[in-house]
Amino acid sequence: MRFVLAQTDSTLGGWFHDLSPYVWRISGDFGIRWYGVSYLLAFVIAYLMLRMLAKRGVTPIPKDRIADAMMLLVGGVIVGGRLGYVLLYDPSLLIEFSGSFPFWGVFKLTNGGMASHGGFVGVIAAAWWISRGFKDEHGQRVGKCPPLHVMDLCAMVAPLGLMLGRLANFINGELLGKVVAPFGNKAPWWSVRYPQEILERPDDCTPEQLDAVAAIASQHMLPNERYWEDGYVRLLDKIQHGNEQLQEQLLPWISARYPTQLMQAFFDGLLVFIVVWIIAYKPRRPGVVGASMLIVYALGRIPMDLVRLPDAGIAQFGGLTRGQAYSLIMLIAGVVVLLVVHARKRPKMGGWGRRNSFLSQSDDEVESSDPHSGQQG
Repeated sequence: MRFVLAQTDSTLGGWFHDLSPYVWRISGDFGIRWYGVSYLLAFVIAYLMLRMLAKRGVTPIPKDRIADAMMLLVGGVIVGGRLGYVLLYDPSLLIEFSGSFPFWGVFKLTNGGMASHGGFVGVIAAAWWISRGFKDEHGQRVGKCPPLHVMDLCAMVAPLGLMLGRLANFINGELLGKVVAPFGNKAPWWSVRYPQEILERPDDCTPEQLDAVAAIASQHMLPNERYWEDGYVRLLDKIQHGNEQLQEQLLPWISARYPTQLMQAFFDGLLVFIVVWIIAYKPRRPGVVGASMLIVYALGRIPMDLVRLPDAGIAQFGGLTRGQAYSLIMLIAGVVVLLVVHARKRPKMGGWGRRNSFLSQSDDEVESSDPHSGQQG
C-alpha cells in the first residue's frame, strides 16, 4: 500500500487516549483488567456502606448478615447485567460457540458487555430474595423487611458502582461519544481522541483515514499476519506502554469525541448518589428512595444518548436509542412506584441522618411501640 503520511501536528487539541485496560497483563489477553477491578471495588464499597447503615439502625437487616445480602446482590448484578446485555443488545451471543475458553459467547466477559438496565433487574430480584430474611441458628428468619426497603438500600449504594463502571469504560476506550472534530481538525481541550475508534467503529471512518492508519499499522505486523488490524492492536499496546513517537504519528488520523464515559460517570453515578442520599437523609416510605433513583438516572441517561453513540451493529428503536428506550421504561416505572407508595401510606423506614432511626411512623398514623410493626407487606 502506497500512502504519504501527513506530518504530525501536536496543536490539534484534545487529549489522546493512551490508557491500558490492564492493571497487570500476565500473558496475551489474560490479566487483571481495570473493568474487573472496578466491579470488585464497587462491591467492597457497597458492603461497607450497607454495614454502616445497619450499624446506624437504618435497616432491620442485621449487620452480621450484610455479607450474605451482598453475595445475593453481587450475583444479581453480574447475572442481570450480562443477561441484560445479551438479551437487550446482542442476542447473537446466545448461539456463539467456540473451541476455546470460555466456549460460549454469553460467558465472554473479557471485553466488557454488561448492561446497566439488566443489572437493575438483577438487583430487584436479589432485593426480593433478601427481603425474605435469613435463617439464624434456631431456624428463625431474621432481618425480614419489605422488598421495597431493600431496593431503597440498593439505590443508595448502586450509583457509586455505576460511576466506577463508567470510569472503567473510559479506561477501556469503549462506548464512544459522537465526533466533536474530525481527524486532522483542531478540537476543544476537553475532547478525547480514542485510537480504539479504528477497530470499534470502522464503518464511521473514512477511506482516507483507514488507508493512513493501515499504512502505519502494517509496519507493526508480524511476518505470519495477513491483516493490518493485527499490527494496529500491537501499535496500540506500544502506545499504551508510553511510546510517544507512535502516538504523535497516529494522532492526526484520530477524531476527537465527547468523553461520554466521564460524563456518565458524573450524571449516572456521582450526581445520582448525591440526590439519592439527600432524599434518604430522613425516614421515607419504602420505595421512595429506589423510585427516585430510577427517575434521576433515567433523566440523566436519556439526554446523554444524544451525544453517545449507540452500540455498533445493534438496531435501535426508530428515533430512540435502546438506552433511551430502556431508560424511558425506568422513568415510567419510577413514577408509578412513587404514586403507589404514596397511595398505600405505609410506615416510614430508614433515615441515615438519625442514628438508630429504624422506623418512624407517618404523621397520619398512630405511633406503635413495636419497632417491627412496619416490616410486613
